Amino acid sequence: MRILRTAFWTAFWVLSVSSTMPGLAHAQPGADLPNGAISTPIGKFISVSGLVTIERKAEVIVQASLDPTGRAKVGDFVYRGDVLQTGADGQANVTFADGTTFNMSSNARMVLDEFIYDPKSTSNASLFSLTKGTFNLVSGKVAHTGDMRVGTPVGTMGIRGTAPRVEISSSGAVTFSTLVEEKTKDPPGAPNQK
Repeated sequence: MRILRTAFWTAFWVLSVSSTMPGLAHAQPGADLPNGAISTPIGKFISVSGLVTIERKAEVIVQASLDPTGRAKVGDFVYRGDVLQTGADGQANVTFADGTTFNMSSNARMVLDEFIYDPKSTSNASLFSLTKGTFNLVSGKVAHTGDMRVGTPVGTMGIRGTAPRVEISSSGAVTFSTLVEEKTKDPPGAPNQK
């Protein structure tokens, strides 16, 4: 009888703790997600070379799992709150749901703070925090249909459809430039190549 009572109270305690601490509960299909958990990726790695890692800040409810070491590979999804980092030999290209693309150089770090995108909306928003390294960015639809921001150690930039290059040195100095596509004129008499 005593063993039965102990088993009952142990089961009661485990159920009580798991219902008050959502991080311990397992999500069931159709069930509400635990507080702070996310299930929709916002982008994915298109290319990866060398050491590239993903640090998850939020609980992600997905079928696939991240490499236990946090190493990224081509095709890995990224989620709001993730921290992406490249090592001394690392480089990565990440594409987001709206078509925005970031190329990350070696020794770079980026935090995916916010990403809200609905193709039918004009209230889209994103915030990516760059803390070190070199980044080439080609903006996607969020820049044209909402508020795209890129944070750096010295300030936050609003992106409206440009292709910036951001370099953040180890001292925290930031260099910003815009990549411009040069258009050439056809020489007189050349066929029109439109």
